[in-house]
Amino acid sequence: MVQKVLAFVQQQQLFAPDQKIIAAVSGGIDSVVMCDILAELKVNFAIAHCNFGLRAEESETDELFVKKLAKKYDVPFYSEQFNTKAFAAQEKISTQMAARTLRYTWFEKLRQQHNYDFIAVAHHQNDTVETILLNLTRGTGLPGLHGIAPKNGYLIRPLLCLQKDDIYDYVTSHQLIWREDSSNETTLYQRNKIRHEVIPILKQLNPNLEHTMQQTAAKISSAEIIVRDYIQGIREKALRSENGIAYLNIAALPETEALPLALFELLQPYNFTFEVTQMIISALQAESGKIFESATHTLAKDRGQLVITPKSIDTFGSYEIREGQTECVTPDLHLTLTSLSALPYKITPNKKVAALDVGLLQFPLKIRTWKEGDWFVPLGMNGKKKISDFLIDEKIPVNLKPNVKVLTSGNSIVWIIGYRLDNRFKVTAKTEQVIEVKISK
Repeated sequence: MVQKVLAFVQQQQLFAPDQKIIAAVSGGIDSVVMCDILAELKVNFAIAHCNFGLRAEESETDELFVKKLAKKYDVPFYSEQFNTKAFAAQEKISTQMAARTLRYTWFEKLRQQHNYDFIAVAHHQNDTVETILLNLTRGTGLPGLHGIAPKNGYLIRPLLCLQKDDIYDYVTSHQLIWREDSSNETTLYQRNKIRHEVIPILKQLNPNLEHTMQQTAAKISSAEIIVRDYIQGIREKALRSENGIAYLNIAALPETEALPLALFELLQPYNFTFEVTQMIISALQAESGKIFESATHTLAKDRGQLVITPKSIDTFGSYEIREGQTECVTPDLHLTLTSLSALPYKITPNKKVAALDVGLLQFPLKIRTWKEGDWFVPLGMNGKKKISDFLIDEKIPVNLKPNVKVLTSGNSIVWIIGYRLDNRFKVTAKTEQVIEVKISK
């Protein structure tokens, strides 16, 4: 068994003999076997244990058991206790998802702090079967069908060549002791329900289910590489990003019956579901202005393009600029302010720069999001214009309009930042002092 794992490690190039590994150990049978095999292979490893505080005294006993395990192998031991339920409630996620998030965040922090090369977790082939079936029940694309990767960044899975029966054989032959997590037996969790009720039925149809699913997952991984290369070709032609906003050229999308899948893959970084992607396709030939939402982004159909913007909670409140201040940084703006004498000053036409007459300003200036009813006097004009009308004239995509900021002096708008200066605050022959406001980022 040890040699089988060694061959897998070498084949998948999981780590080199001189590299340092953190072994994630719960105290359960899988992680105990992983520790013993790493010790047999004389790997330089440490043990890290998460106490999620979900099973009262049982959690404390698990931690003590793993601590003794580290002493047995004479390796460093790290542990962390989490208030998992409080985190789940705060983030409005399931307890299992909260535990996963806390666990991997801490592992990575530990890896960086103590200069380890990889984090080893004890997933095996049965976990691959459970993951694929679970993803199928939730709905998934190709990434959800390739199961569990042997290596993902700094995360490695050296036992992925083994089945659960192999692990039971190993603990028997090596007389190892482990801790049994009582929550593994309940079918309240979806994964456990699949493990205890679904997989036994599938194994009646195919006793070699784990191996078959592992082979299928490998084929899907290869197919995913082909699709990824194809999508990357489309992405390079159709998608551009500017200041955190993505623009997708509709004309550059391929004419294919597989367009729903292609567009879904293109929009994966923005978390749009396949169902929403199909609705977007239906709107490609429609009039501009149609809006679609994901959990993290907003997409708008704007003439010949799709405009994708990140959602932001920074839509309320304002930022002050005091007299003499030379810089103002907000979550989506970085302004620099320079005070200059008017006499040698020469105005350079640039939408990212506002040259203002200091004598006409009332400090503190403020930066805020524009709102309905706002108006200004556009540079070069004498009459008022509503900002909403100005944005229409400028053909600003509908989902970019909420991001437009204004610079104000008192109750007056001085500058629609990045678009147009107010004529009332421009530099003239009578100006004595200029303040130049520039968008740095």
